[in-house]
Amino acid sequence: MLKKSFSFDLGKENRVIRGDVRLPKLQSPSPVLFICHGFKGFKDWGFFPVLAEKLAETGFVAVTFNFSMNGIGEDLENFTELEKFSLNTFSREQEDLAFLIQKVREGDFPHADAIDPGRIGLFGHSRGGGNSLIHALDHPDRIKAVAVWNSIHRADFFAPEVMDDIERKGIGYVSNARTGQLLPVRREVIEDIRQNRERFDIKKRLSDLHIPLLIVQGTEDLPGFLEGAQEMADLADKASLCLIEGANHTMGAVHPFEKMTPQLEEAIQATSSFFLKHLSPEQV
Repeated sequence: MLKKSFSFDLGKENRVIRGDVRLPKLQSPSPVLFICHGFKGFKDWGFFPVLAEKLAETGFVAVTFNFSMNGIGEDLENFTELEKFSLNTFSREQEDLAFLIQKVREGDFPHADAIDPGRIGLFGHSRGGGNSLIHALDHPDRIKAVAVWNSIHRADFFAPEVMDDIERKGIGYVSNARTGQLLPVRREVIEDIRQNRERFDIKKRLSDLHIPLLIVQGTEDLPGFLEGAQEMADLADKASLCLIEGANHTMGAVHPFEKMTPQLEEAIQATSSFFLKHLSPEQV
């Protein structure tokens, strides 16, 4: 497996997308998978590098990346760009994803000769799952398959007390459970959801998703996620639901990564099999 890091400057708002491309040993044009982290996540968190390595070993070009305003800058392990984090809207994340995919389609991407731009899949965890679904719904001609783990099913997922602070003060704070750091969320994030209410209404739009969708859901996830996953599976006509018994929101993984858990292994296997089935040349 080969790995190459990249950095793209979006040319506005001082936004930079940093990422890694992992390639299979065979260098013939292969399907590419964009791996989208969630809220308070980043490309090097916990299971993401392991997931990307396993997918590359299976035969995919796996792309992990930090959304340009996720709060992680040149220091790839710590939230040092809090002002960017506070303004990280779904719209900006959608721009980031569109930028990367367009780079692949134009052949202006690391190891472009090893990528088949006609076979693009999206993977997302938590909020990254919501972003993957929104992007696939917006671009059904580009995205061939989507897999999500413990995905949000609504864009306005913030806790009521955070929403109340944002409404009253213009800013609220969420805690990073791992470090105790308080991360700011400004009113613009909520206004973006409201201004794009129809576009970001995941459940309402899912009946229009006609590409293969895998919903991997832990049975011990945070409140509401299991019910949301079951609802989404009923709404999309090509959806399959894979329940992982005993899995929490991160499939038992922690950061720094310690070990492969049975739940994580099961989730990775289900995801690899799904993409192998739906991104093979004869299926696209």
